[in-house]
Amino acid sequence: MTPFKKDHSNKKDWILIDAENLSVGRLAAYISMVLRGKNKPTYGKHYDDGDFIVVTNVKKIKFSGKKMLEKKYYKHTGYPGGIKEFTPKELQKRNKSYEILKLAVKRMLPGGPLGKKQLSKLKIYDDDKHPHSANNPKIVDFKKLNSKNLVK
Repeated sequence: MTPFKKDHSNKKDWILIDAENLSVGRLAAYISMVLRGKNKPTYGKHYDDGDFIVVTNVKKIKFSGKKMLEKKYYKHTGYPGGIKEFTPKELQKRNKSYEILKLAVKRMLPGGPLGKKQLSKLKIYDDDKHPHSANNPKIVDFKKLNSKNLVK
């Protein structure tokens, strides 16, 4: 019989990733895997076993190809004819480059309360500075994990 892990016995690690010149999709896939806890042997799809992630330099994140101008995000206000459309370039102009990565990660997590809890462990910052240095985050050099992670 396999014993179930108690939720209060989880030890959450802190991971720091520098997003400068990284591909959005590849970074979001890695982040969602760690937030869900799929990189641990104690993974269970019904409880939160993931780590905290701090992402810095999100202003310098990249898309491959023409996605920065041609990719579209949609939002509806709830009123008739209230659909809004915007591109990642427009988000960067409005100083909301953190929304690009947050939307990509959010769509890779499960819906419902568990997904919201997992997404709350993602901390995104535009610059190098972050207030989580007291947690001693482990630095993951995402650029060296695979040569395709870096967009030139």
